[in-house]
Amino acid sequence: MDIPVADGVIEGYLARPVPSVSGDGPYPAVVIVPDVSGLTEDARAHADRFATAGYLALAVNLYSRGGLVRCIRSVFRDLLAAKGRTFEDVDAARSLLADRDDCTGKVGVVGFCLGGGFALVAATRGFDAAAPYYGVMPRDLSVLDGSCPMVASFGRKDPMLRGAADTLERKLTEQGTPHDVKEYPDAAHSFANRLPGGPFNVLLKVAGFAYHHESSEDAWRRVMDFFGDHLVLDR
Repeated sequence: MDIPVADGVIEGYLARPVPSVSGDGPYPAVVIVPDVSGLTEDARAHADRFATAGYLALAVNLYSRGGLVRCIRSVFRDLLAAKGRTFEDVDAARSLLADRDDCTGKVGVVGFCLGGGFALVAATRGFDAAAPYYGVMPRDLSVLDGSCPMVASFGRKDPMLRGAADTLERKLTEQGTPHDVKEYPDAAHSFANRLPGGPFNVLLKVAGFAYHHESSEDAWRRVMDFFGDHLVLDR
């Protein structure tokens, strides 16, 4: 679907609950910010799974204005600056969902890898709950001041984010934000993303990027419990 933004539209993938399973709505909603690969089948599968659980789920294509190669530098620049057009795109996705007749108005944000970094910072931008997966911590932790409730997941074997779980735990505790931060001992980076097969996948595993089923399923359970407490109105 198209997501209206300040300079036109960007692309997204909307997954909607099945009324025969989840009722006629309205439903709580989640914005999904994909990993560095973009709006892949893996990102769509995450949206579909949230929809199956009773959420309106909108996965955002951060590379809508020209594809991964042309857009990745500007997207990373926005992430490092903790501001910019990419965050405005995520805001636009949140507003689109919140304004729908089939939405309760409660909207969470979920992000993986690159998207996890955006979900961390976006937790202060009008969302009701956030679930960053192995997101890069912002350089200035003050950008997390006033964060919404957060459930965060990291892998201890992730070479890029050593100590990130502890740092985030301390920050959220200090400012009194409801949270659930967990570091999985057997998981590496991207443990909840199904990477492409073949020799490339072997190289990614060597570099510390690998799907880990047990950790991924436990993180899913935690996110569902946490979002149920903070996004579902009748709980």
